[in-house]
Amino acid sequence: MSPQISLITPCYNSEATLEATLESVLNQDFSDWEVIIVNDGSTDATEQIATKWTHIDKRFKYFAKKNEGLGKARNYGIERAGGTFILPLDSDNLVNKDFCKKALEVFKKDSNIGVVHGYAQYFGEREGLWKVGDFNLQKMLVHNYIDACAIFKKDLWQKVGGYDENMPNQGHEDWEFWISLSNQKATFFNLHEVTFKYFVSNKSMIRSFTNDMVLLNQDYIVKKHSRLFHEEYVKVICKIEQEQKKLTSKKFIVNLFCKTFFGFTVFRNQILHTK
Repeated sequence: MSPQISLITPCYNSEATLEATLESVLNQDFSDWEVIIVNDGSTDATEQIATKWTHIDKRFKYFAKKNEGLGKARNYGIERAGGTFILPLDSDNLVNKDFCKKALEVFKKDSNIGVVHGYAQYFGEREGLWKVGDFNLQKMLVHNYIDACAIFKKDLWQKVGGYDENMPNQGHEDWEFWISLSNQKATFFNLHEVTFKYFVSNKSMIRSFTNDMVLLNQDYIVKKHSRLFHEEYVKVICKIEQEQKKLTSKKFIVNLFCKTFFGFTVFRNQILHTK
């Protein structure tokens, strides 16, 4: 029988953090899950740790492949997942014990919900709360502010063709993925509470990004979703023009009042015809 949720954990030389990540899954208040561990060509003790956990609990399933990057590793794992819902869990993060349980309650109450996410608690080289806002498409088009550690319906992943494997530089796959889901009119739900712990390290992949690498990925995403970017750009321009018209109208009224009763105007370039 297939589990309700499949957690996808790609690994690349994760011997220092993988054990704690898998333990956080085992300690959940929810039991109907599986973990797909994808070893993406590690050269350290990742395989030994992963296989050990497959013996601890059969819900941990291990696969090894050559190193091809995060997007391909996630897709590889999801293709082999049996769950209706998917939770990407990086091999250095920790899932909160009640996240899966609460997310399933949300999906059950509203079948229109496609993605459930929440806040994160930093640990490692940084401490504090990462308070993530509700989904906003225009904000998402500017930059990604929702981590990959969110639960989504597997059929949405299938509709968009999975994580993009052709980006110039790996590391922004989740950003492009959220935009792709937006094109499918997916609805995002924010639990407004901490759902996982986010490991901060100066050795993380995203820290190695240069400005040129970021710009290449941005250009790729904008070109791929050019119609969506254009549609939202038009909406923003129209809104600005409407606000400007409202402001001009208010200035006209103020000038008319001042001209009529006091003989002077406050704002320039306002044409007034008074007797």
